[in-house]
Amino acid sequence: MPSSSPYQPLPNAFRTSLRERKRLIGCWMSLASPIATELVGVVGFDWMLLDAEHAPNDALTLIPQLMALKDSPSAPVVRPQANDAVVIKKLLDSGFVNFLIPFVDSAADAERAVASTRYPPQGIRGVSVGHRGNRYGTVPNYLQIANDNISVAVQIESRAAVEAIDEIIAVEGIDALFVGPSDLAASYGHIGDANHPDVQAVIAHVFERAHAAGKPSGILATVQEDAERYLALGSTFVAVCADLGLLRNAAQGVKKHFIPE
Repeated sequence: MPSSSPYQPLPNAFRTSLRERKRLIGCWMSLASPIATELVGVVGFDWMLLDAEHAPNDALTLIPQLMALKDSPSAPVVRPQANDAVVIKKLLDSGFVNFLIPFVDSAADAERAVASTRYPPQGIRGVSVGHRGNRYGTVPNYLQIANDNISVAVQIESRAAVEAIDEIIAVEGIDALFVGPSDLAASYGHIGDANHPDVQAVIAHVFERAHAAGKPSGILATVQEDAERYLALGSTFVAVCADLGLLRNAAQGVKKHFIPE
């Protein structure tokens, strides 16, 4: 990904880089703040995840964040509240083209995620002739080119997903697998301990199955040693920090210096 020019959704160079398994380093955004998003966007990560599953985001908070990233080289990726066609349709119409779909446990779930992002006959996305995603009806041939410019990564967060991993990754239109380490740990009986050897073995297995299928894998890893370990295992789509954690840790560091325990 170029690091100096603003990211453009059409054509979607991020999807090309993702599918080519280039190393893409990102930051997780949960504060629902266009100012915070704009600030991190200036830094120039390859991508930034705008979270609507575990953060207080909806279309009316996400659109200002997209606006805040207009001059940034960072590709916006959105995580919707759920694998729901109506929710995804609103995000597409808002201008998102890169999706991280939570809790995909089966090939049927993966097929639904892809179908929700595609116009017929490839999918079930509803048609609006004028919305923010097609610059209010001014993008030539948008209906013909949109399907080929949407990236879909799916989160592997449960035993069921791991057991169905080969079927999930074989679904046409799935561009990447993304491990949700906290929920995966909970699913395997180690809640709060994603570094448990059993969980680490499962994560390595997900990466290996993605690699065997010629697809990229990703993960959220805000501890540097964890991120470096996952990159060494072949993961290429890695979020290495989060706005909430960066702010909390910096504030705690300042407080500890001036107000020691």
